[in-house]
Amino acid sequence: MLVLKNITKVYEPNIVALDNVSFEVNSGEFVLLIGKSGAGKTTLLKILRREEEPTKGAVYFKNKNLLELSRRRLGEIRRKISAIHQDFKLLNKKTVFENIALPLEILGKSAKEIKNEVYKIAEKLKIKSKLDQIAETLSGGEKQKVCLARCLISKPEIILADEPTGNLDPIATYEFIEILKEINKDGVSIILATHNKEIVESLKTRVLTLDSGRLIRDENPGKYTLI
Repeated sequence: MLVLKNITKVYEPNIVALDNVSFEVNSGEFVLLIGKSGAGKTTLLKILRREEEPTKGAVYFKNKNLLELSRRRLGEIRRKISAIHQDFKLLNKKTVFENIALPLEILGKSAKEIKNEVYKIAEKLKIKSKLDQIAETLSGGEKQKVCLARCLISKPEIILADEPTGNLDPIATYEFIEILKEINKDGVSIILATHNKEIVESLKTRVLTLDSGRLIRDENPGKYTLI
């Protein structure tokens, strides 16, 4: 489904963030991306949605080279490759409903369709009672569920999660990871960047390890080594 070929990213003056990274992600996979701070995890995830341009290399989604797409076609692809972040990126003065509904409003969906979809997603993530609440008043775990709901409402095929539990307490972290596992069971591919050793050990799934911008390990469950 997703193929990276020889991705290199160099920032001025001569800072190598990614160095010749290549790998593939199959439909329905749950992949962990680990490595020390500055290893290149966030840069890599941004390149996967073309929020950053690589210095060289190619990214293919369903055999389409993302680096060759027009802005309109890229927008369509980004709805299929959604992202969630550690810092939530919510509209803090808006309600939970308004935050979740935003992608459908941008697409010009009817008010009835938006309401139906928002309620359906909110019920699935157990935040239906929070729909009228202002986003900035939520707990960290609730905010991350709203981010995930906003992501899911576009019916993505891949979710890129960049340290999504970094600001959550252990209980909220466990709940969030369990939700991601259920979403993955529904067929959505997930690439999760994390520093959390407990998450890596509990998921027992494929692990990609970055070190100084290089992919140094691509390991099967039970064989990874944290660095």
